[in-house]
Amino acid sequence: MNVVDLFSGAGGMSYGFKAHGAFNMIGAADAEIGKPTAGDGRLQCNSTYQNNIGIAPTRVNLAEVVAEDLRSVLGIGDKAVNVLSVCPPCTGFSRANPDNHLRDDARNSLVSRAADFAVALDADIVVMENARELIRGNFVHHYRAFRQRLEESGYNVFGRSYMLNRFGLPQVRERSIVIAAKERLPLYTLESMWDGWTVKGEAMTVRRALGVVAKARKADKRFPGFSSDEVRRRLAAIPKDGGSWMDLLEHPEADELMTGSMKRIAAAGKFGSYPDVYGRMAWDRPAPTIKRECAHIGNGRYAHPVEDRLCSIAEMAVLNGFPYDYNFRGVALSNVYRHIGDAVPPMISYQLAHLCRWMLTNEQPGMQELVLPSTSLRSTDLIREAA
Repeated sequence: MNVVDLFSGAGGMSYGFKAHGAFNMIGAADAEIGKPTAGDGRLQCNSTYQNNIGIAPTRVNLAEVVAEDLRSVLGIGDKAVNVLSVCPPCTGFSRANPDNHLRDDARNSLVSRAADFAVALDADIVVMENARELIRGNFVHHYRAFRQRLEESGYNVFGRSYMLNRFGLPQVRERSIVIAAKERLPLYTLESMWDGWTVKGEAMTVRRALGVVAKARKADKRFPGFSSDEVRRRLAAIPKDGGSWMDLLEHPEADELMTGSMKRIAAAGKFGSYPDVYGRMAWDRPAPTIKRECAHIGNGRYAHPVEDRLCSIAEMAVLNGFPYDYNFRGVALSNVYRHIGDAVPPMISYQLAHLCRWMLTNEQPGMQELVLPSTSLRSTDLIREAA
């Protein structure tokens, strides 16, 4: 069964389908845009994709591609497309950007274009992952236009936001997942597969995930050094296992350790989500949401629970559902962290692959089949819910 992945990034969605074994990746595309001001080609995600998926994505800005030309652009000829993964940038929807509730980002229009791509490719199933605000935010009209276009073209569509730790991810990550299928096919959802099942609490902790990395001797343990000795001292003063910069308020060297912005926020008493900045992860809780700019402890709660450092590439990757041996080599270290934060967690895309095969073959997977090897989730972690 053939799969095309648009906005393919570092391969988080594609990897789940490749690992499944019943799917063949026949095309992918990504413009490799890091920051919008940097232009196309700077993110280097296509190299990471090729390292792990085995095909080279077409570097193309999909905002400029006419849907009817997509087959030619991808070089897939008249091959049938059984599954289309299309995950436009979430930056314009995400609540991480405080302006998003006021301003409709131009990139949001790529959601409705995704429906045009699906119709042009005549895809049997369409899978989309995005920020929760895709279907719950101020600019939900983009999702409604996507849904209307597909329904008028003979698809049934289901969209919902999920806390992904519900499905075993050791991270607090809320995302919208949309499934569309041609009317001749059944439309199943993640709830359909997980009906009556849940995951043990210890499976969704930082302790479990980092333990997987510690046991993998060949795992990539790179992480950026500190930008200054001042940053190193600041982190060393933050309590182990879940502490944050707010604990510095009572530190005898608070005036020296705290940044100017920390002092201003403390004086105003308007903390919001800012306490996570310079925060440590907690051993026995899920990790916080791992975002694109997770390569610095000043951007969120990305510090190791007890060691005075940022979590490594391998640690951050496993926390976002990657197998510990995913190959991130050959690209800039700062970009690798972006690849991880941007990605659909392969642990989840592997489950979506099983879901798509179920719809295409009418063969329901067993629960033990949903566990992606070399990740933090184990088959013994899946348990039946109490009646």
